[in-house]
Amino acid sequence: MSLSAHDLDLFEQSRARLEAVAYRLLGSAGDAEDMVQETFLRWQAADRAGVEQPAAWLTKVLTNLCLNQLTSARARRESYVGMWLPEPLLAGDRMLGPVDTVEQRESVSLAVLTLMERLSPNERAVYVLRTAFGYPHAEIAEILDLTESNCQQLYRRARQHVAAGRARVEVDEATARTIVAEFLAAASSGETARLVELLTDDVMSTGDGGGKIPARGTPIVGAVAVARFLRGVFRATDLRRQVLGGAATLYAEIVNGVPAVLVVVADRVVGVLSLEMTAEGVSDIHAQANPDKLDRVTRLWSASARSAPVVDSW
Repeated sequence: MSLSAHDLDLFEQSRARLEAVAYRLLGSAGDAEDMVQETFLRWQAADRAGVEQPAAWLTKVLTNLCLNQLTSARARRESYVGMWLPEPLLAGDRMLGPVDTVEQRESVSLAVLTLMERLSPNERAVYVLRTAFGYPHAEIAEILDLTESNCQQLYRRARQHVAAGRARVEVDEATARTIVAEFLAAASSGETARLVELLTDDVMSTGDGGGKIPARGTPIVGAVAVARFLRGVFRATDLRRQVLGGAATLYAEIVNGVPAVLVVVADRVVGVLSLEMTAEGVSDIHAQANPDKLDRVTRLWSASARSAPVVDSW
């Protein structure tokens, strides 16, 4: 069924919100784009004259497509090579969705997106729709075909799981650059003690290479262990450049609300090192090197006004 200009406009008005819902549900920009496209096809084929509230209809279709995707994704991740981490997004990417409140910003952090992997699909959907987009439980119940009381129970359970972490420190561009510069200086100094001072005692470092780039298959926990690992990475110059495909330039950016190091080789982002900050120091380090999860961040970074690099040749 062909779309009228009016019906196409109705969909486009919802596209950014649908992308943001899908990304928070799936933790993958690529999968989110696919689910939004599938929602568009459903909209195109629907009897649109009978749809009283297009935005609500589209949200329900998208959410249920994402729930199905989450179920199949869990099966795929059982055979995923190494650790699975969410796809990082640069500040300003519309797929991040609303970030007006502290809770909205927390819910799109890589740490929380990783924690949400432990939730059931319904728990994750209720948490995202309620926390990030402010849907009342009655509307969420309609979207998920559940009772309102059931949605409230799912939301409470989800908050208990996700709220276990510590509050992050809010950063702006200048602060992020300072944090990244201090971190890189300490990591490249060869002095473990200098780096330990920037980390919390229970800091955790995780990496995702997707089987395509070497990455640790298990987390590294503790300030001393993480500092020693990073010192080794910074010392292995020849091996590192062989893996990356050449000397890299390091930039400071904000990714999913936290300071991050963008590792760039030949104008392509080949790695993102995200630093979750608390008042005590860096509490989580997420290293994303899977090239399949760096396409979007590369496109947006290439099109943006770049700041001066923190390190010219790494």
